[in-house]
Amino acid sequence: MENASSVKEFILLGLSEDQGVQKTCFVMFLFFYIVIVAGNLLIIVTVISSQRLNSPMYFFLCYLSFVDICYSSVTAPKMIADFLVENKTISFVGCIAQLFGVHFFGCTEIFILTVMAYDRYIAICRPLHYTTLMTRRVCGRLVIGSWVGGFLHSIVQTLLTTQLPFCGPNTIDHYFCDVHPLLQLACTNTYPVGIIVVANSGMIALSCFFILVTSYVVILVSLKSQTSEGRHKALSTCGSHITVVILFFGPCTFTYIRPSSNLSEDKSVAVFYTVITPMLNPLIYTLRNEEVKSAMRKLWSRKLGNEKGK
Repeated sequence: MENASSVKEFILLGLSEDQGVQKTCFVMFLFFYIVIVAGNLLIIVTVISSQRLNSPMYFFLCYLSFVDICYSSVTAPKMIADFLVENKTISFVGCIAQLFGVHFFGCTEIFILTVMAYDRYIAICRPLHYTTLMTRRVCGRLVIGSWVGGFLHSIVQTLLTTQLPFCGPNTIDHYFCDVHPLLQLACTNTYPVGIIVVANSGMIALSCFFILVTSYVVILVSLKSQTSEGRHKALSTCGSHITVVILFFGPCTFTYIRPSSNLSEDKSVAVFYTVITPMLNPLIYTLRNEEVKSAMRKLWSRKLGNEKGK
């Protein structure tokens, strides 16, 4: 990846420069990352192996878990390794690859969360048409569309950044390479690029958020005409999704729909959508969902039964 820059590598300041804090963070974030990978893999294996979890909701949940693993893996391993070294450097190519990955998987997650809200809207508001509207083919196209949308968003952010000249400062006040920190290091006027970056991210975040809010307003209105049992079941499936949306969209929107002025504040907020939310997603969807818990129990009992039979 060539551009007119003389900078060949960047220095990441990370979350803290205090040695004691870094050692504590190493243990904590290593544990978080293990939980992210193990928890999301468990959901993927459970959904794939269970015949009961064959509805579109679990099809999308499986892909959400896969995206969460990829998304956190773009930033977490590098951040964890950097807690143990003094010189936290990353090559120019590595930095741009990280930038691409963060926006690719992050934007794909936004689209999948939006698709999941649409799925809940069809299931609750148009139950008689659910099987004909949400076929395997339609679900597959929605997932492919989410990946394509994430790629297009990411390629715009990445190409805009790689065209900038970096010829002086190379210290990034962050734990990963992102658009706003890199814009501040470019030795040219980045205001027009900054506007495009914010418009690109803002348009996607706000339009998806509008679809999500509209879906759940319609769902809540339609629940008035349902029985208390049907209302409880609908709210239990929607509750998990709403929790995840708030945890992911809140910090993500705060960071990307405004010009960045405080990078220290941004990197603290970024921990939520790159580490905390991917870690909590499996817990939220399993603790609030009896079908997933039941499928997991059957999976483990089957595994234990196979082990005893050997």
